[in-house]
Amino acid sequence: MSVDLPSSDPTEVAVSIVVPVRNEAENVAPLIAEIAAALDGRWAYEIIYVNDGSTDATADRLAAIMKARANLRQIRHAGSAGQSAAVRSGVRAARGAVVATLDGDGQNNPAFLPDLISAIEKGGDRIGLVAGQRVGRKDTGFKKLQSRIANGVRNAILRDGTRDTGCGLKAFRRDVFLMMPYFDGLHRFLPALVRREGYEIAYVDVIDRPRHSGVSNYGFFDRLWIGIMDLAGVWWLIRRKKPTPVATEVTSHD
Repeated sequence: MSVDLPSSDPTEVAVSIVVPVRNEAENVAPLIAEIAAALDGRWAYEIIYVNDGSTDATADRLAAIMKARANLRQIRHAGSAGQSAAVRSGVRAARGAVVATLDGDGQNNPAFLPDLISAIEKGGDRIGLVAGQRVGRKDTGFKKLQSRIANGVRNAILRDGTRDTGCGLKAFRRDVFLMMPYFDGLHRFLPALVRREGYEIAYVDVIDRPRHSGVSNYGFFDRLWIGIMDLAGVWWLIRRKKPTPVATEVTSHD
């Protein structure tokens, strides 16, 4: 897959909003309008939709809106590579030093983006991630149970201090994200991996809502069974972490 490189002048954009999507044609226009309503006039920002191998009209809807909205970009995967790969492609292409993510189905309300972005900016060097924590979830009872079990097991093993890693609303420093070892499922373990690098995490309560239309494209088995192997791998990474040495360059003038 090809990914656009960031601008040579990153000061042109302060914040990049990354939205991974697969077959979300009906949700594209309303979500972009909500993102614009939340951010216009507050930051110099761009919206990066990562089209993860959609087979519906998602690409066409994005192309049409791009003609009227100069800050909208579309990154396309030739085939579906999964949500973590889509987020990573978006972050790599981002021009902003701060990146915020949200799901493309409309369940994550863009009205909370300013709170996340402000928290990462105010946190300075010590805050590597601001994570949305869902309240009043609109999922089915079975899906809520799945998430409760998965979050409980993950927190018991990794002790990442996060009750809800599945919320798509997150904000982080681009450079911190790119420090992370990449693997499929990375987006679900960001709190543990950010702590591994020595950064703190801030949290913002966000109100969940039903998706605008369509059905979930990243299912339960993607999150749970494969996640068991990921959990073991992240535990190993944390155990093997060594302090980063303080390195300075010695010059002839020292």
